[in-house]
Amino acid sequence: MKILLFGKNGQVGWELQRSLAPLGELVALGSREADLPSNFLEPDRLAETVRRVRPDVIVNAAAYTAVDKAETDQHSAQLVNAVAPGVLAQAANACGAALVHYSTDYVFDGSGAAPRIETEPTAPLNVYGLTKLEGERLIQQHCERHLILRTSWVYGARGGNFAKTMLRLAKERDRLTVVDDQVGAPTGADLLADVTAHALRALVADGGKAGLYHVAAGGETSWHGYARFVIATAQQAGQVLKAGVEAVAPVPSTAFPTPARRPHNSRLDTSRFRAAFDLTLPPWQQGVARMLEEIL
Repeated sequence: MKILLFGKNGQVGWELQRSLAPLGELVALGSREADLPSNFLEPDRLAETVRRVRPDVIVNAAAYTAVDKAETDQHSAQLVNAVAPGVLAQAANACGAALVHYSTDYVFDGSGAAPRIETEPTAPLNVYGLTKLEGERLIQQHCERHLILRTSWVYGARGGNFAKTMLRLAKERDRLTVVDDQVGAPTGADLLADVTAHALRALVADGGKAGLYHVAAGGETSWHGYARFVIATAQQAGQVLKAGVEAVAPVPSTAFPTPARRPHNSRLDTSRFRAAFDLTLPPWQQGVARMLEEIL
């Protein structure tokens, strides 16, 4: 099996290089490659890369994820999150390849408190969510064999993440305030990469498993609960912090106004994915604790 991976340097793309390697020949591309067009801001050239590589599977881990910046840079977000995936879908279909793509809980409006299933109505609150939703629809329209994996609150040990920010602030400040009215499941890039490899093998064996799925770590928490867990784990590991767990105060989203509105409910029901691929999605605490052990 020949796999063409886009977005190799992102958090998920970095882990995918590891998890996909045992499945076959892997061609991994970043945004600026000397030999093969891979810049999603020039989506028309991506089809050329697919024709030259002739993969059996395309995995798209590239995305425009600057949620607030997208409000004023809609053109770039549209190219990367919608137009480019649409081009890849058509190119995949033309050469008989399967396409794996990642989407987001931000396609929903965040109302209610129940975990969302795949068939519930979408209503994005911001440009990022709108462009990701359009990317989903273009893939569904143009590529029969696809896996679209919606996820939430992705983090990785490599690069910046929420946990690292909280630890830095806890060392600098006596008190922290963190939003407590947005709820979801922190999901590790390593977990996403590993379940992608398993799901991809299943898709190649059974094309009937194609479709849209929700994938996130088990359980739920708020950003406030997430911060408290990070700080408590760091203290147990012997880290000296100015702000301990009791110094992390909950505040509403209105305390931190942002250009883009965020959904309050980012819960995703993953039962369809777990049943289809016979996989377990471990509790979010397990992945975050492992990531903290690595960075600490």
